[in-house]
Amino acid sequence: MWWAFPGLHLLRRRQLAQRLPTGPLRDFYACPPPQRSNALTDTTFAVLDFETTGLDPRHDHIISLGYVEIRQLAVRLDSAWHSLVATPRVLPENTTVVHKLTDDTVARGRHLEPVVAELLGKLSGKVLIAHQARIELGFLQRICNELYDAPLILPWLDTQELAQRHLRRQQLPMEKRTLRLFNLRARFGLPDYTAHNALYDAIGTAELFLALVFELNPRLDGRLGDLKPRWS
Repeated sequence: MWWAFPGLHLLRRRQLAQRLPTGPLRDFYACPPPQRSNALTDTTFAVLDFETTGLDPRHDHIISLGYVEIRQLAVRLDSAWHSLVATPRVLPENTTVVHKLTDDTVARGRHLEPVVAELLGKLSGKVLIAHQARIELGFLQRICNELYDAPLILPWLDTQELAQRHLRRQQLPMEKRTLRLFNLRARFGLPDYTAHNALYDAIGTAELFLALVFELNPRLDGRLGDLKPRWS
């Protein structure tokens, strides 16, 4: 849903904050999200990337995550965070090839619950950004329902959708491969980087977001609502 009815989401967040027991998700809801009237320069964005065993949140598992913040429209590398996540599932061969993570490596990762608790603390009061964000959101929703018996309600932006909006405005062709993260970075003159590492992908997504914001508003004087965030 577009940010047309933020009051409904804010009401639901307040209800959950009152109903939930003390814990990470209740603390998350106690911190209000940014308002659509916020200047982009005054908004903190949380850029997230998951590496997973597959794309189906009902059956697959997170094996690593990367996180970095954007504040005052700049990537803040001092906020960068990477964590491996232990999973009981044997990694599919294609996962090992793509992400360069083995069963032994993932077995040394942290348990999911404390990782999610830390992540929720980082997401509080921010707008989530991801590339193909529905993947991250799908896993987050399943996990929050499993751990806390409640949904995750937060504003989010998808760099793939922002890129589609820009390309459509410029009447430029759009193919599926055109919208991949590394291809979009090349289109906007951003340097190559090591793909399929969760932290590098998060930083790469953050840089792409800033390039897209500049293309959509070169004066960088826009408001959060101009980007039409969605709510999960």
